[in-house]
Amino acid sequence: MNISESNSNQQITAEQANYEEAASPSTEPAIQSGFPPVEKLFEDTGHKAFDDPAYYKTVLADSGNLEQRLHTIFQKYATTKDPKDKSIFRQQVISVFWEFMSKVAQETSGKIPESKKYLLRFGILHPNLLSTEAKEFLSKIPVESGLGQPVYYLDEWMNMIGRGKIKCSATDEARPGSGQGRLNAHLQTLQERAQGKIEGSQGLLRSKNSERVAAENKLLCLVKELTDHSHYEIFPEIFDHYTEEQKHKFIEIQDCIKTLSKIDRETTVYMRDLEQGCDDLQILNEKLEAAGSAEAYSVDLESINTEFSSIRQMAKMTVGRQGNAFPILTSEFFRVSPNGVGFRENVIKQLAWIESIDAEAFIRFYKNKPTRIVPFVILLPTYGDFGMCWEPFDKANRATSKGRIAVPMYPKNLTIALLSAVGDMRWQVAKEKASFYWMEEGLTGNYYQWFQAQKLKGDVKAYFIQDYIVWMTKESEGTQKLDKDIRGTFWRYMPFTQQIKEKLKDRNLIYQELYQRDKNRAMSDGY
Repeated sequence: MNISESNSNQQITAEQANYEEAASPSTEPAIQSGFPPVEKLFEDTGHKAFDDPAYYKTVLADSGNLEQRLHTIFQKYATTKDPKDKSIFRQQVISVFWEFMSKVAQETSGKIPESKKYLLRFGILHPNLLSTEAKEFLSKIPVESGLGQPVYYLDEWMNMIGRGKIKCSATDEARPGSGQGRLNAHLQTLQERAQGKIEGSQGLLRSKNSERVAAENKLLCLVKELTDHSHYEIFPEIFDHYTEEQKHKFIEIQDCIKTLSKIDRETTVYMRDLEQGCDDLQILNEKLEAAGSAEAYSVDLESINTEFSSIRQMAKMTVGRQGNAFPILTSEFFRVSPNGVGFRENVIKQLAWIESIDAEAFIRFYKNKPTRIVPFVILLPTYGDFGMCWEPFDKANRATSKGRIAVPMYPKNLTIALLSAVGDMRWQVAKEKASFYWMEEGLTGNYYQWFQAQKLKGDVKAYFIQDYIVWMTKESEGTQKLDKDIRGTFWRYMPFTQQIKEKLKDRNLIYQELYQRDKNRAMSDGY
């Protein structure tokens, strides 16, 4: 073999490898990067905001009569010894404190003092209510994030709402407000749709690019096989005719060219959609910027007040009826736990763990193509034990908009709090997808029918969330805790990552059977 032939063979070997890689389902480009690694949970040295002797005074400043009301009621709560009186004052503190927090939230559209920022972020009314260890712990939590994930503290979230960067969370009641406020809301809805069109088109283009690479590499391999001739036996200087196997390549090459032509037509359409979406978004951004200069302050206050009402409802739901609804961070209820407190870096780390098990936790399908969409995560300074999903996606953009989940920062178990939030979102997304048939089809349909067959009582979603927690914490490790039918439903509609599946199939015949069902469905295209 000469050098040119050797190089040619090496080239085609590389092309064949590229084709195999591109054709592999494990390299779906739409499900691309996961969460960035959290390399540093804490700063080396903490800030000094909690050592400021004027912290409490600054927090209460500019709050009108709320300042005196909160101070008076909290003093009575802290000093009274009678249990009945303490219970009464406790309820009054909860009510006035949330009202006070709403007032402070109105200031977040501008620059606020550090003390007010940490009041909203951590619920710290007075540093002296915390132990030295707790203050040192909290001071070392990174103030800003360089991880680029949609995980927000309450002060950051209210700032984004006030500046119009994020729409208010959906409510059952129509939002009252000025004509300017309604105009901004309408423009933001159109902006969401344009952004969704862009993100959807980008995901589809990435997918089509991958398909094109696979088809082109396959075509190269076929052409190489077609041009590989042996010499004619009688006249060695003449190449022999095509073999029967090579003649079959003609049909494969034609099919490959048809595939490439189809991909190109679809790519052209998606590119047109992307360009149109970018143009629409630019126009809407300009209109919003112009509208923002008109009655900006009043619109901000309206949005902040509306959103804070939703935030308080979220807080109640994460705490529940039997939980600790006290909203002020104190050493009485707070325990220092580097892995148990829901600050941003910890939450991102836990979300990455969830995604490493639940392969489609943050996947939504747009035009039958998977797109990874991480929801907005709002960190609430509460003692709640369970996270929750406020909305699975924006009603104006079901395909690519972000959902919203709320997570308490001081739960008994942060993993359980996050799993309950993601499980809640999983249920709501599947239910919305199935629409009127949610009791009959898909994930929710199969689960609901099992629920009815078992004659269980209560909230079906609550049962589902608890089973999801078991699925993620026990079944993923090979410990069989779920009903057989539920395990089969979850395996199909909420699949583990391939790595987890490979591990489980070698551990038990039950998982091996489920793994084989996957293969059978894939061969019959039954998904």
